[in-house]
Amino acid sequence: MASTGLEGPFVLSDVEVNSIVTKISPGAYALGYVKNDGTFVVLYVGRSDSDLNARLCSWVGENKKYTHFKASYFPSAKAAFDKECLVYHDFGGPENQLDNEMHPDRPKSQICTCSRCYIFD
Repeated sequence: MASTGLEGPFVLSDVEVNSIVTKISPGAYALGYVKNDGTFVVLYVGRSDSDLNARLCSWVGENKKYTHFKASYFPSAKAAFDKECLVYHDFGGPENQLDNEMHPDRPKSQICTCSRCYIFD
């Protein structure tokens, strides 16, 4: 089974996000739920180009099926985009197995190419 390579899972709540994601930084994340056997099920993949905490907090209470998250900081918006793309492809985004409506968009004002499908090439 594929691994996100992100830290977690953690409960998707303001308290948990604020205690786990303490730096203002770009980052990538996966939203989903934890099965009874402890397996994290990825339903949505995303990123923040500047403030991972704020982006995750914006999801709290938005969709009842997203009860947990995994996330990691990255040194730049491009690095967060690269990770978002990898997780998107690993968990079936192109096959519509995720709730994402489309392939991750590249960071504003940056020329980036997905290393898996070469979109934006």
